[in-house]
Amino acid sequence: MSSSNPTPESNETAHWPLGPFKVRLPFVHYKMEWPDYFQGLLMCAVDLAAIPLMTELLGMPFEAAIAIVMLNGLLYLAHHLLGDPVVPGWITPAIPILMAYVETFDPGADRVHALIAFQIMFGLLVIFLGITGLATKVVYKIPSAIKSGIIIGAGIAAIAVVFKAGGRFDQYPFTISIAVGVAFYLIFSPHFAKLRHHNSIWALVGKLGVFPIIVLAVIIAPLFGEAPWPDVEWGFTQPDFMLMWTEYTVFGIGFPPLLMFLTAIPTVLAAYIVVFGDVLQTEALLAEADEIRKDEKIDYDPNRSHLIFGGRNLIMSIFGPDVVMCGPLWAAMHVVIVERYKQGKEAMRSIFGGSGSFRWGTNTGLLLLPIVSLVQPILGIALALTLLIQGFVSVRIGVLEARSQRDLGIAGVIAAVLSVKGAAWAFGVGILLTVLIYGRDFFRGETDKTFTKHQDK
Repeated sequence: MSSSNPTPESNETAHWPLGPFKVRLPFVHYKMEWPDYFQGLLMCAVDLAAIPLMTELLGMPFEAAIAIVMLNGLLYLAHHLLGDPVVPGWITPAIPILMAYVETFDPGADRVHALIAFQIMFGLLVIFLGITGLATKVVYKIPSAIKSGIIIGAGIAAIAVVFKAGGRFDQYPFTISIAVGVAFYLIFSPHFAKLRHHNSIWALVGKLGVFPIIVLAVIIAPLFGEAPWPDVEWGFTQPDFMLMWTEYTVFGIGFPPLLMFLTAIPTVLAAYIVVFGDVLQTEALLAEADEIRKDEKIDYDPNRSHLIFGGRNLIMSIFGPDVVMCGPLWAAMHVVIVERYKQGKEAMRSIFGGSGSFRWGTNTGLLLLPIVSLVQPILGIALALTLLIQGFVSVRIGVLEARSQRDLGIAGVIAAVLSVKGAAWAFGVGILLTVLIYGRDFFRGETDKTFTKHQDK
C-alpha cells in the first residue's frame, strides 16, 4: 500500500486505502493530541464501570472481567485506524434490555451462551447492513411509534435498573443523589452552559465530561460510609485472559444451542434501533464540524461505521462476550473532542488525532494499576451515573421520534411493556397497536402532521 496524501480539492487527511476503509496510523498519518491522550488516561474509569455488570450478571471474577474490558479497549482503536473519526463506546441504552434478556436464563453457562448468541447475531446483522448499504433504509422503514417506544423503553429500563429493589441506589443512596445532581447540572443545565462561555475554569470542567463526577464519587462515597477509601496500588493491571478464555468463551463452553440464536432476535432488533440513533448523532456532529473546519475534509461513512462496530461485536462474541456491547459512539466524549476540534487547527490538527489519541489514552490507563485501584471501589456508582444520564437522553430522543400524539401513546405502551416484559413482547405489542390504529398506513403513520399540543382534538 502507498500513502495517500490530501489534495487541494479534498483536504482529506493522508491515509492508505484498503477497500471501504482508510488506514491511518499514529505518527505516520496523524500526530498525537496530548490533551486528548491525557484526558483518555483518566477517563478509562468509565470503561471499568462495565466490570460490575459482568461480575453480577455472569458471576465473572474481576480478573476475567477486566480482561474483557481490555480486549474491548483494543478494538475501540479500530474506528479511527480504519477511517471512522469517532470516539466509540458502549451501546449504553440497550444494556438494560440485554441484561433483562440474559437474566431469563439460568446462571452459569446458559447465561454466557445467551450473551454469546446475542452478540453473534447482532454483529452479523450490523455487518450485513453495512455491506449492503441497507443501514439507513431499514430503520427509516420502521414506524415512528415503534422506534419511539423502543428508545423510550430503553431509557426507562436504564433508570429502573438503578432504582429497583436491591439496586445501585439502595447501595449508594447519598453518593448517587449528590453525584447525579452535580452531573445533570454540569451536562444539561443551560445555566452551567452560560458559565462555561464566560469562565475558563468552568469551561475546563465542562470539557472533562463525567470525570469530575467520578472524582467526586471517590471522595464522598467513603465519607457517607457507602464505599471504602481506595487502596491505591502501584504497578500494572493483571488481567486473567486464560480464565476468560476457558470459562466465558466458545472455546471453553462451546457454541450456544440453535434455539438461543432464534430467541435473541427481538433483543437484537431492539438493540439495533437504539444504536442507530448513535449513527445519526455522529453524522450530525461531524457534519457541523466539517462546515467549520475547511482545512480538513471529514469523510464519515455510516456503512463503514457499521462494518467496524459490527466486526467488533462479532470478534468479542467469540473471544470475550461483553454485556455493554460494542457501539459506534461514546456521545459525551465525542462531543468534547469535536468541540475542541472546531476551535481550529491550533487546538487540534486533525479529528483523527483527537479521537485516536483519546482512545490510546484510555487503553494506557487500563494498564496502570494506580488508576484502576483508585476507582475500583466506586465502579458501581460510575455505572449508575452512566445509566441515569443515558436514560435521560434516551427518553428525550425517544419522545422526539414520535410524530403525533397517537404515536406517543403507542410508544408509551411499548416502553412500559419493554421495561417489564422485554423486547419480544414490546415488538409484538407495538406491531399490533400500530396495525390497529394506522391500518394500511402502518409504515407511514401520521406523516402529514406535526406533533402539537392540540393536534388530536
